[in-house]
Amino acid sequence: MPKEELEEEKEIEEEPENQDISEEKEEEKAAEKSNEDGGKPAVKKKEKDVEAVLNIYTSFNNTIAHVTDASGRTISKVTGGMVTKHSRLKANPTIAMFIAKRISENMKEKGVRSLYVRIRAKTGSTGPGPGANAIIKSLSREGFKIINILDTTRVPRGGPKKKGGRRGRRV
Repeated sequence: MPKEELEEEKEIEEEPENQDISEEKEEEKAAEKSNEDGGKPAVKKKEKDVEAVLNIYTSFNNTIAHVTDASGRTISKVTGGMVTKHSRLKANPTIAMFIAKRISENMKEKGVRSLYVRIRAKTGSTGPGPGANAIIKSLSREGFKIINILDTTRVPRGGPKKKGGRRGRRV
């Protein structure tokens, strides 16, 4: 008697596995029949290429990268101070690479593959800080498609008097 009970238990355990396999086979056969009957073939949908806007603010003291979707909602925001504890290194290109690494992790979770880049420097400065180029370069290496790069630095047009006095800033 105990042998018969063991055999029955084995049969009961084997049935669910067979059911799973048979269900998979039925699904495959159904897909094949739809193809044979002239129905549309089962095509997997291609993932939609999500686009985002990367706003980079670089001064000679800090680097701030802010990623938003097309409507302006924040996806990720990383600054130089979040990456390093040394305040003198916040505008360093090496730190900018670490900023880009953090941003790319967050964007990959959201499914972002393409970027519009806006670079902004301090108003009236001669050019963007050292971190802007490093962020763009490392993101393109990570596999993101850079669609457009735009310089949105604000330009003073007259306005209040610059600091430094009549003879300029003495160095």
